[in-house]
Amino acid sequence: MSAPRILVIPGSLRTGSHNAKLASVAAYEFAQAGVDVTRISLGDFPLPIYDGDLQAKSGVPKHAVNLKRMIGAHQGVLIVTPEYNASVPPLLKNAIDWVSRVQDPHETRGEAFRGRAFAIAAASQSRLGGARALGALRLILAACHANVIAGQLALSFADEAYDDMDRLKNQADGDALRELVRQLIDVSQRMM
Repeated sequence: MSAPRILVIPGSLRTGSHNAKLASVAAYEFAQAGVDVTRISLGDFPLPIYDGDLQAKSGVPKHAVNLKRMIGAHQGVLIVTPEYNASVPPLLKNAIDWVSRVQDPHETRGEAFRGRAFAIAAASQSRLGGARALGALRLILAACHANVIAGQLALSFADEAYDDMDRLKNQADGDALRELVRQLIDVSQRMM
């Protein structure tokens, strides 16, 4: 069975983001597992706030189409989200909202979310590690008909989780990440 292509999407653009660090560590783990991994920044896909009137007037922005195609070119997707007020940040929610509107002529709406596996992770300075954002993200992706694997990673006390090389210090955190990576690869391969 061939190795799946995996896309890693951090849901934060903030300098020094714990979630961007976690996305980088995850991308490294995917590469170590022998899969073709791509890590992107949502900053490379700038989108206006979703507005149905704007879509009706101007259509779907080209960056939403490009992001949808980027997702579609991969069999597995890991989304690493910060937690804002017990939910996902607007940047990530807005990207999902726009991508869910992209519909090529031969497709149903939301095609980017079907036929591939999604995994979710979060990093937070709190004890919960972004678990509430993960619950919200799981609901959003399920509403888009995404196949979200059961496993997830909520990295607690993220401000203390990385060493000076931006690697996870705690063995248990590293093991949990590697298990999530393994699960996403396995489910993605079965869906190919």
